Amino acid sequence: MVAMNRIEAILERIPADRQGAKRHYGMHPYFTRRPANVVRTYIKHFTQPGEYVLDPFGGSGVTAIEAMLLNRQGLHNDINPLANFIASQVAETSHEDTRYIRQAVLEVRSACLAELKRLPTLSDNEIQARLETVELPQNIRLPSTSDVAAYFELFSPRQLLALALLKQSIDRISDASARGALLLAWSSTLGKLNTTFLSAHGRAESRGGSSIFSIYRYKVAERPVELPPWETFYERAMNVIEGKAEVLKQKRLLERTHGWVGGFTYHCLDIEELPAAIGHKVDYIFTDPPYGGHIAYLDLSILWNHWLGFEVPLSARQREIIVGGELHHTEDYYIQRLRESINICIGMLRQGRWLSVVFQHWNTRYFEAILEEAAHSRASLKAAVTQIGDTIWSMHKKKNREKVLAGEMILTFVKDGRGKLPHQRASAAPTIEELIDDALAQVTPDGAPFPGELLFNHIVLRAWSRGALHSLDLTRETFAEILKSKGWQYNTIRNQWVSTVSAVPSNYQLTF
Repeated sequence: MVAMNRIEAILERIPADRQGAKRHYGMHPYFTRRPANVVRTYIKHFTQPGEYVLDPFGGSGVTAIEAMLLNRQGLHNDINPLANFIASQVAETSHEDTRYIRQAVLEVRSACLAELKRLPTLSDNEIQARLETVELPQNIRLPSTSDVAAYFELFSPRQLLALALLKQSIDRISDASARGALLLAWSSTLGKLNTTFLSAHGRAESRGGSSIFSIYRYKVAERPVELPPWETFYERAMNVIEGKAEVLKQKRLLERTHGWVGGFTYHCLDIEELPAAIGHKVDYIFTDPPYGGHIAYLDLSILWNHWLGFEVPLSARQREIIVGGELHHTEDYYIQRLRESINICIGMLRQGRWLSVVFQHWNTRYFEAILEEAAHSRASLKAAVTQIGDTIWSMHKKKNREKVLAGEMILTFVKDGRGKLPHQRASAAPTIEELIDDALAQVTPDGAPFPGELLFNHIVLRAWSRGALHSLDLTRETFAEILKSKGWQYNTIRNQWVSTVSAVPSNYQLTF
C-alpha cells in the first residue's frame, strides 16, 4: 500500500489511446472525451482500491467509469442529463453478460423491422398519416444559431417516423437494464438519422457525424443523407454490446482476483450543490471543466435530451459554466464560476490529496483563474503536462490548424495547506517576444519541430511563474505572426511548427 502523502506528481506525457476503449468510443457520441488510458493512469497513480474518485464536470463519464473499473468508487456529476444518461448506462452492471441486450434487440427487430423496411416505398402523404399515430415529442423551438427554427425540422418525415417506431418498440421491453441499453443505442442512432448529419467525403455514407460535434451548432447539411434506419440502429446496438462486454468482463475479473469493491454514483447538479450531495471528502479529482466558448453543451444536447424526455430547467441553463450560449453568458461570469469551481473542488478533497484539471484555451485569463484560485485555496501546483498527439479534429481545427489549439494541459495540484502565488516583480513584465524566445529555448533548443500547443503552454507557465500572467495578452494571430517572423512555418501535414533552418526530431514533452 503506497502512502498517498509520499507519492509524486506525474511529470510525463502519456501517449493517448483514444479509440482503445469501446466502452467510451463507439457507444454514443459526446463532446471532448478524454482518452481512457490517460485517465486510468492518473487514477491508479493517485488512489488505492475502494477510494473515492470524483469528476464534477463528468461529461460522458470516462473518469467515474474508469475509477469503478479500477475498483474505486466513481463519483460522476454533470449538469447535462444526456451526459448522465450515457455514463449511467455504460456503468450499469446488473447482468453477468450481454445476452440480455441481444435478446432485446431481437424483440425490437420482431416488432418494427418489417415496417421500417417499407418506409422507402410509402408516399409523403402515407408517411404524414402514419406520423399522426405514433408518439412524438413536442415540436419545440431551437436555439437562435440553428439553421432551422423548430425541432421536427431536424429530421425528414421518414427519419422522424423511423425513430418513433424504434423508440416505441424499445419502450415496450420489460427488462429495465435491456431497455436502458437499447435507448442508449437508439439515442446514438438519433445522432445519425437527422439533417445535421454530414457524411464523410470519399467514405461510406454512414462514416460521418453531426455538425453539432464539428462546428458546434445545428447546421443542416446541404445534401442531407438518409441512412437506413434499421441497419444504423443495429450497428449502434452492436457497439453498445461490445462496450458493455468490456465493462462486465473487467468487473468479473476483479470479482475473481481482488474482490469487487468498485462503484458508480451519479448526480445532475450545479457544482455548488455537489459537496452537500456527496456528504464526505473525496480522495482524488480528475476533471475537464468547460473551456469557455464554442460548446454550449445544454443547447447542443437538445437533440437528445428533448426526445429522451430529460427536462433541463431554466435554472440549470442559467448556471451552466460557459461563455455565450442562448443565454449569452459573459466572459466575466465564466471566469467567476471557474474560480468558484476550483475552490469547491479543493474544498471537497481530503487533506494531502490531489486534483488534476485538464484545460486548454488561448485566453490566459482562464489559466490565471485556475492557478490563482488553487493557490488561494491552499493547494500547490506540482505538475503541468502537455498532452499532444491525440488531436480532436473539429471543423475549426481543420480550417485554422496553426491558430486553433488541440491537445490540452493537465495541471495537477496537491492540497497541502500551502499554495503559493508567484512573487510580483518590481521590474517591468516580460514582453510577449521575450516569453516566446524563452519558451523556444526551453521547448526546442535544437530547432526541432514542435506543436504550437506545447510552446503556448510553456509561455503560460513562464508568465505565471514570473507574476506576469495577468498582463499577458497573446492572441492566436500574434502568436503565429511572431513565430513566422522568427523563421518558423506551420506544416499542415505534420501539424507542427517547423524551422526553415533545421528540423530535428522532438519528443513534444513539457513538464512544470
